[in-house]
Amino acid sequence: MFGRKKERGIPNDRFEEVSYDQHEFQTHHVMKDTETGVLYYMINGNRGIALTPLIDEHGKPLMDKN
Repeated sequence: MFGRKKERGIPNDRFEEVSYDQHEFQTHHVMKDTETGVLYYMINGNRGIALTPLIDEHGKPLMDKN
């Protein structure tokens, strides 16, 4: 889904990985929704995955400037 063009016959170009970092048993990603431009933070660890939108100081979703 994230960054892969096609998996199980379903097009997966909705999300684009903006940044990636790995620490021991966790990976940290910033993902961009290519349809809305909203940025999301995703953490993938040995206990599961969490996904949340990034927000500004006013509680509005952060948007990609590109």
